[in-house]
Amino acid sequence: MDGHVSEDAPRRSLLGRLIGAMAMGLTAVPALAAAATEEGPDWPGKLPGRHRQVCDAFAINDGRALIYTHNFLSTTAPPGSATAVLVLRGPAVALAANDTVWDRYKLGETMKIVDPATKATAVKNPYLHPPSGALPLDEAAIDRLVAAGVVFGVCNMALHGVSKVHAAAGGATAEVAYKDWTGNLIAGMTVIPSGVWGLNRAQEAGCTYCVGA
Repeated sequence: MDGHVSEDAPRRSLLGRLIGAMAMGLTAVPALAAAATEEGPDWPGKLPGRHRQVCDAFAINDGRALIYTHNFLSTTAPPGSATAVLVLRGPAVALAANDTVWDRYKLGETMKIVDPATKATAVKNPYLHPPSGALPLDEAAIDRLVAAGVVFGVCNMALHGVSKVHAAAGGATAEVAYKDWTGNLIAGMTVIPSGVWGLNRAQEAGCTYCVGA
């Protein structure tokens, strides 16, 4: 399926447009799917605030992109005048996965990630609900950034690739692993067609660019 849409096709309903967007390469957790337009998903949508920045996370890199995103929000006055967008692509899509995925696919071991709280190989997502003092800044934890209104986009192409690489560690096929990963994303994550697509759309929505890793 190449995603071609006939010019003679009647205007589609929202459901129809979502199906069409999936045919063009978008897969999203239904409850978190962005509204679709004729040009694809309407992501990141209309962003509030005068100041807007997108952080490009293409590696985990000790959670640096999370810290940069927090720093942008915390140093922009007055409070509420800034919106942050964080695009997770490449290996960084693991940051979007919950503890179930990290445990089942042994991500700490295979990706060589040390949990800053335990100083041992991570057996869960160390950037989600970490104990106070584990990260350089408590407010840079993923759950706190979601609560602060950060808009997260997760590269669908990277989800396919990274879940396939780690499928064997979880005793799964590539197809099963992909479904497992997308079904165990952290609340607040939106799957987008690709990371570079997301960076483009965020900048079109008025964001400046910040390299995150």
